[in-house]
Amino acid sequence: MTKAELIDALAQKVDLPKATAERAVNLIFDDIIAALKSDDKVNISGFGTFTVSNRKARQGRNPKTGDVIEIAASRSAKFKPGKLLRDSLN
Repeated sequence: MTKAELIDALAQKVDLPKATAERAVNLIFDDIIAALKSDDKVNISGFGTFTVSNRKARQGRNPKTGDVIEIAASRSAKFKPGKLLRDSLN
């Protein structure tokens, strides 16, 4: 499912204009992103939890040349599905 398909599904299920549904979806995503940027955990009951993972700087190798390269520290979003989501998939 793409973001556009999610917007269409929301607009149909709640009987909203597509522009309003798009604004609602964008606001939800913006709030999740803002919370993760400030190192907050986003817990959506029954669905799952979004957290931020901090990766340390490390050395790696260029697979083509074999040269050692420095990989910078970075932050990444992680998702852990909730019990209800896991159970519904099995």
